[in-house]
Amino acid sequence: MNFTITRKNLHQGLAAVSASIPTKTTLPVLSNILLEATDGQVRISGTDLDVGVRTRTPAEVGQEGVLTAPGKKLQEIARELPDEPVQVTSQGDQIELRCGRSRFKLNGLPADDFPNLPEVSFEEGWNAPGQVLLSLVQHTAFAVSTEESRPILNGVLWELKDGQMRMVATNGHRLAKMTVPAGSSAQGGAELIVPPAALQQVQRLFEKENEVHVGRDANHLGFRSGNTEVYTRLIEGTYPNYEQVIPKDNDKWAVVDRESFASAVRRMAVVASDQTHRIRIGFHQGAMRLTVLTPDLGEGEDEIEIQYEGEPLEIGFNAAYLLEVLRYMDTEEVKMGFKAPERAATIEPVRPDGEEGGVEYLCLVMPLRLLD
Repeated sequence: MNFTITRKNLHQGLAAVSASIPTKTTLPVLSNILLEATDGQVRISGTDLDVGVRTRTPAEVGQEGVLTAPGKKLQEIARELPDEPVQVTSQGDQIELRCGRSRFKLNGLPADDFPNLPEVSFEEGWNAPGQVLLSLVQHTAFAVSTEESRPILNGVLWELKDGQMRMVATNGHRLAKMTVPAGSSAQGGAELIVPPAALQQVQRLFEKENEVHVGRDANHLGFRSGNTEVYTRLIEGTYPNYEQVIPKDNDKWAVVDRESFASAVRRMAVVASDQTHRIRIGFHQGAMRLTVLTPDLGEGEDEIEIQYEGEPLEIGFNAAYLLEVLRYMDTEEVKMGFKAPERAATIEPVRPDGEEGGVEYLCLVMPLRLLD
């Protein structure tokens, strides 16, 4: 293998795949990236067996070849090289880099040891505008479960049907659901459970301005935009019926300034229990009263103005879950809906009339039992 590449292209290519390299692994080859020099380009691939990333970058190829090399070390070297052309050659399982007066040799492993990335066809898949897909991921993936006891909740549900594209994530204590118009993308329909690690790579690597091509092959999914591809294994199983837990009969409604609410919750969280993060919120006509009582620490109280319709209500929440949901609301005001202190509360952004554009966003937070 012999090719010459600009330092910038080499570093960008290595940076793109480096996040897919596992920090700890019992398979040494997974700490390596795969370099494939072909006609006029170099393909760089990395994987942790669950998520794989491949990118293509232009290069002057003198001799085609393929080799794996230590990914993180190669990236660190490329980052520090002078801004001059880099000549990359291989001899056996060793890779050599020359740039200006710098010269490095790293021991690699045979390319045959590197796992194959999934063969996913993008021809029969669907397209999604980058801005739409990234917005769906950003507003839902935070709510996935990290507990291994219910692996189905470790993924984000991605639905395409009836001209809509929807993502849903929950850990049983909070839920986030976003729906956007999908146009022709949703023809045929699909229901996928995607690992958040793959969606994080999509967020990291793809631009809002670009179209994202999505392909599926059995239990694998591929994302492609520009010269970069992300592959992932889908989570198999049936996602719980999330519509059952979203209340349809709320009769108490509060509209509150998002930043004022978040600030008050942050203040109360300082005094809340480290175990439960429980805060008490009372909703009354014109005011929201937040209180915390932690016997071994102390107490706190705060009040902010709100618009409220319904009977007065006292309800308990995990402050961390409330703050997490409020962080992803992108409007000045949010609308909260309630039925009873033991029933789930909904939180939605309040958009000016006509600004929805068919986008629906709803979060749900389960309450905590209050101790009198």
